Amino acid sequence: MSMNTPVGRRLGRLAAVMAIAPLALLGACAGEDALNADSGSSGSSGGSGGGEVVVAGQNFSEMQIMTEMYAALLRDAGYDVTVKLVESRDVYAPQMEKGAVDVSADYLSSMTEYLNKQENGPDAPVVASPDTDATLAKLKELAAPRGIEPLQPAEAEDANAFAVTKEFAEKNDLKTLSDLAALNQPVTLAAAEDCSQRTDCEIGLEKTYGLDITKVVPLGFGTTGTKDALAKGEVDLGQVGTSDATLDQLGLVILEDDQNLQNAENLVPMVNSDFLKAHPDVADVLNEMSSQLTTEDLATMIGKVDLERQLPEDVATSYLQDQGLL
Repeated sequence: MSMNTPVGRRLGRLAAVMAIAPLALLGACAGEDALNADSGSSGSSGGSGGGEVVVAGQNFSEMQIMTEMYAALLRDAGYDVTVKLVESRDVYAPQMEKGAVDVSADYLSSMTEYLNKQENGPDAPVVASPDTDATLAKLKELAAPRGIEPLQPAEAEDANAFAVTKEFAEKNDLKTLSDLAALNQPVTLAAAEDCSQRTDCEIGLEKTYGLDITKVVPLGFGTTGTKDALAKGEVDLGQVGTSDATLDQLGLVILEDDQNLQNAENLVPMVNSDFLKAHPDVADVLNEMSSQLTTEDLATMIGKVDLERQLPEDVATSYLQDQGLL
């Protein structure tokens, strides 16, 4: 799979997070076994008023938090919830089509392109875009025949982004990537290994923004190496994620993608269509949270898990209580 797609970029972000908090990588068969076993910390609990619901998600901090928030809200609504954490979308998406998974959290463009490739082949033209509404419409179109329905996307997203040091930004009054380009200075970039071949990385930065990228240092997407090189002044620009919780303490700041180079990667609840038809209240429960969740909220919660070593379920519950959702 090319990393020059939203799906590929999402896998790149997964790899970056796994480098911080290594997890045992499961194959497809092992992943399916995981969907048939309790997840441990969450398991089945809560009231039975709403019936049983299986909530699945990918096994890294951001998605652990999202999955736990969905689970807590559904328990509060009277559902008997079982949480399943697996290693990739390839495991839970087919299970959702079959009705073995009822709810999952996903990323708008990444899920759209996953279904696009499933439907139209691995070389299908990209249909996701920076436009949230247009991408959501494509996602609905692709998901419906597979018995899946997206709900309301959150404002919160985890998209590719590019950061500089706070010192450099303040010195040059930089807020956007266009501001950086206006300096007309050569730029060295720390990024994923395939950045030079990607339209959302070097190609797009040069074509869309007019940046003069003189060198790409292949230190990885959002990795410690990339951020350290940026903080030490060894590179001028670094490829990171919009929900990265470590940037502030490292003295780094994201420059706004003011020309919309990146596709929309809003967090979006995905629900099995038959389950949603039988339990329409689930849409209200999850959409209310989506209407409040911001990227800043998400980054703060990830920081509590990755930096402060709090449990995802505790962080999720605390956030929901603070927002008046529990």
